[in-house]
Amino acid sequence: MFLAAVMGLAAMNPAGATELKLIAAGSLKAALGEVARAYEAESGTRVETTFGPSGLMREKIEASGGYHVFASANMKHPAKLFEAGKSGTVKLFARNKLCALAQPGLKLESDHLLDTMLSTEIKLGTSTPKADPSGDYAFELFDKAESLRPGAAEKLKAKSLQLTGGKTTARAPEGRNQYAWVMERKQADIFLTYCTNAVLAQRELERLQIVTLPGALSVGADYGLTVISGAPEGAASLADFILSAVGQKILDGYGFETVRPGSD
Repeated sequence: MFLAAVMGLAAMNPAGATELKLIAAGSLKAALGEVARAYEAESGTRVETTFGPSGLMREKIEASGGYHVFASANMKHPAKLFEAGKSGTVKLFARNKLCALAQPGLKLESDHLLDTMLSTEIKLGTSTPKADPSGDYAFELFDKAESLRPGAAEKLKAKSLQLTGGKTTARAPEGRNQYAWVMERKQADIFLTYCTNAVLAQRELERLQIVTLPGALSVGADYGLTVISGAPEGAASLADFILSAVGQKILDGYGFETVRPGSD
């Protein structure tokens, strides 16, 4: 559990916190927003949340500090903080997968997804690699495509439109789902994003299609959790709550594949 692992990190402020700051991947906004509210109800401690692309959130932590718990859409960004002595150990707390979110009317089947993505007539959207793990996972998919179709990786990377997750990419209006907004504006015919994001986008814009990736192109995402160095003692409690049966049940309800509480 985090509480035992990070006691040394809490030395700067051993007293319980009256407010905790959770910074997390944008794909976790709905799920961890609910987890935070559940934690507040149980503990009486307020949780302030900040969501965005994991790479950019890591940069926020490195640049300004002031955050207590980091939940990333990959293991790499929190591991970088740990290796720099800026956080405690990193725990796997959820998994996700990539799906293809597609415009209505587009004839799209899982078995022929690669052919469709390679078509010069198709606008292919992704998030921004390095800034947002979703973009990295999409490029991992492109590399997998190379073994199926020589030359495919280069073509897909060259044609991909990095429409979300970057420092300068346009953000949806308040209250709108980012991916539903992008697709409604017809910026992409197919958008590669987390399956959980695709489901939320389809709830907002029902006519959108969700297509499962074929096995040869399937890409999974491991989500990592860490407590920031110098965080108050209550931060470890919040991290443990995310890994608890209550927190995991909430994540499961949003389509994440969960892990057993306390597991590595």
